[in-house]
Amino acid sequence: ECHLHTVEVTGSNPVSPTSSFKGLCGHAQPFFSTFLGEEAMCGRFALKASPKSIQEHFHLPEIPALAPRYNVAPSQEIAVVRHFLQDPFPRLDMLRWGFIPSWAKDIKIGYKMINARGETLAQKPAFRTSYKKRRCLVVADGFYEWSHAGSRKQPFFIRLKSNDVFAFAGLWDTWHNPDGSIIESCAIITTSANELVGKIHDRMPVILQPEHYAVWLQDKAREESLQLLLVPYPARAMEAYRVSNVVNSPQNDTPSCLKPI
Repeated sequence: ECHLHTVEVTGSNPVSPTSSFKGLCGHAQPFFSTFLGEEAMCGRFALKASPKSIQEHFHLPEIPALAPRYNVAPSQEIAVVRHFLQDPFPRLDMLRWGFIPSWAKDIKIGYKMINARGETLAQKPAFRTSYKKRRCLVVADGFYEWSHAGSRKQPFFIRLKSNDVFAFAGLWDTWHNPDGSIIESCAIITTSANELVGKIHDRMPVILQPEHYAVWLQDKAREESLQLLLVPYPARAMEAYRVSNVVNSPQNDTPSCLKPI
């Protein structure tokens, strides 16, 4: 199994093509060399909330021990809430960030499918089945985005003013590796940016209101009902501030990533 500490390849990319690939497994290095220059969004986030607060927020009967994360990057395992029909309560599992469709021939497809556009979920072959049957909540309490001023890229940390934990709308799938292993992976759904995030980027992750969690996780929810949830979170309830370039490297996963400048 290859544990990657990677850079965002489908969004705002704060790492230059000359940056070190230390932390990537061998077969992934050429792939990231090819895609480093592409533009996308929602490629890093944080989850520093205590396990107890996460358990209470999502009404979970139990929760695994979770270490604080200050700079979560694609291909890493992330905390995801799902609700299976046979279970009376939702559950928290760790899934790989980077969506690998069940029919994929190669794991590498997940490197460039960390996000899914909310507007086209029902049409995209990679996502439409999971949109109908395999939706999830990606647990977070803030995310990073980079503004562009010429060649300069300034990172921002964006969170709720309440500083509470919240959920991105997500999709998941199960992939059977030719070596016999099974990988469960996920993607974060995006929408157009609200007034706050729009000053930094034109897209943002879908943040669901807590009262909509049950609808999003419901197995037989109507597509029309789901689409109504894939909207920008109210800007008045959010805040953003500049952070240092420490966050640019996914190898840096410390509180310094969140320090305002």
